[in-house]
Amino acid sequence: MSKAGDGHDVLMDLGRERPQVPVRARNMSPIVPRASIAGRALVAVVAIMTFLASITTGAVLLINASAAEWQSEVASEITIQVRPVAGRDLERDVTAVAAAAREHPGILDVRPYTKEESGKLLEPWLGSGLSLDDLPIPRMIVARAAPGTRLDLEGLRSRVTQLAPSTSVDDHRAWIDRMRSMTNATVFAGIGVLALVIIATIISVSFATRGAMAANRPIVEVLHFVGASDRYIANHFLRHFLRLGLRGGVIGCVAAMLMFGFSESIANWFSGTPVGDQFAALLGTFSLRPSGYLVLAGQTVLIAAVTAWASRRTLFATLDEID
Repeated sequence: MSKAGDGHDVLMDLGRERPQVPVRARNMSPIVPRASIAGRALVAVVAIMTFLASITTGAVLLINASAAEWQSEVASEITIQVRPVAGRDLERDVTAVAAAAREHPGILDVRPYTKEESGKLLEPWLGSGLSLDDLPIPRMIVARAAPGTRLDLEGLRSRVTQLAPSTSVDDHRAWIDRMRSMTNATVFAGIGVLALVIIATIISVSFATRGAMAANRPIVEVLHFVGASDRYIANHFLRHFLRLGLRGGVIGCVAAMLMFGFSESIANWFSGTPVGDQFAALLGTFSLRPSGYLVLAGQTVLIAAVTAWASRRTLFATLDEID
């Protein structure tokens, strides 16, 4: 090695019995150009893929959180329906059933609906402004149980049917099962979309790597001629594509995070409207929890790692062809 004081460039040893290349020349003229049209296109592709993956993951997290809240609320409620029967006093039956429900172990609160409130439950199907006095409208009683309490529903059914034979008790188990099935289907769909994004990223990176190798084939052949190993050449390409993957991943992830960050404010603008209420019922407040943002950041690192892995496999396959 020559000394820095001699006024010569510091030489970098490429290995035993290999020629030496000035370090400054290596830094000024990298094997893979850092700024190229193909590189910028790959950054854009990775950014778009990361954005789509982040949006999908964020939507799945929002739906899961909303579904968990729905299931928690519905699982703690029991609906008791008292149907009118000829020859029986409906008001007396409702009062007796509500009193029996309050005395049942594990039930914290019982709220019987009035006749007017029960009638309003039919407005989405029958419309408003109709006289429901002549219709046999059942009366609803909502009982709320303590969280995590396993109620003796059979005992409750037996008790209330003794007081009012036309009474039915629903613990919403079938509805919860359907909600759970829908949530699982959403998760599987999100995983499928993420798999497609990763496959598309691998294909894009593979084509970009082969294009970069083809554009720099004379340089690679010269490096082979002077004794550079495949690992030395591959490391240059690997660092190049890893930087591109990280840059595109960060751009896509930040864009998705900003979208979720502003979504809550946008949802507040439409609050109180039918569209806003429907979306709020489906996705909640549109705001991700801190753990959700950590998941998006980890997904960005994963996409960058996939980019590096795909480029590495393509690199060694292309180098074998050159050899």
